[in-house]
Amino acid sequence: MDLNLSGRHALVCGASQGIGRATAIELAELGADVTLLARSADRLAALADSLPRTHAAQRHGWRSVDMQDSDALRDAASSVVEENPVHILINNTGGPPGGPVHTAEPSAFESTFRQHVLAGQTLLQIVLTGMRDSGYGRIVNVISTSVKEPIPGLGVSNTVRAAMAAWAKTLAGELAADGITVNNVLPGYTRTARLDGLLAAQAQKSGRSEQELAKEMAAAVPARRFGEPGEIASVIAFLCTPAAAYVNGVSIAVDGGRTKALS
Repeated sequence: MDLNLSGRHALVCGASQGIGRATAIELAELGADVTLLARSADRLAALADSLPRTHAAQRHGWRSVDMQDSDALRDAASSVVEENPVHILINNTGGPPGGPVHTAEPSAFESTFRQHVLAGQTLLQIVLTGMRDSGYGRIVNVISTSVKEPIPGLGVSNTVRAAMAAWAKTLAGELAADGITVNNVLPGYTRTARLDGLLAAQAQKSGRSEQELAKEMAAAVPARRFGEPGEIASVIAFLCTPAAAYVNGVSIAVDGGRTKALS
């Protein structure tokens, strides 16, 4: 099985923590050059210095930028590809606050759409030439199991994540002939700052403890536990390898079996 990413360059969004951080480590271990992108400059610098280096030519870097700032994102990504064309794009960014969809302000949809779909489109148009020129491209979007089964209490997220999945499916058909695949990974309950924030918000609203709520959530997963960021990252990394060249346009749930939908 060909899992070698030596000579490939990955741009990993949301890389300062959680699933993004774990994905950057996995891709570096497979030999890729990795550029980290997120807001926290200190975290990114520390991670870039500590990423694995499996061969002498391997190099890593970082850019600090807010995914909602389209102009800054375009400038940052353009500077990355000027130094080294990107072959792997990991679209990964935080979700909006929870709440029902019928009470959400229109501005919440607008900012979340910008952070996810518009950011993905901005990055795509910057990295696409390098992918086409090399005949190798991997775009993996880290979204949510809500694209298969909407999650109660996450109205804005459910809406925008579904838009991201439709964007990806459309791209998968348009770009496949160029050797570029586009896939989605759908994490279930995973031990990240996002999950901690949701538990804290639910605890405050319900008056129950975070520990009690976490136990209840884990019980709804057939595996009876939360996932670890590295478990999600392993699937993302595989989709980026030569071995996954014929996997295209799919949304893969990595959720311990919680999602009940068949497709």
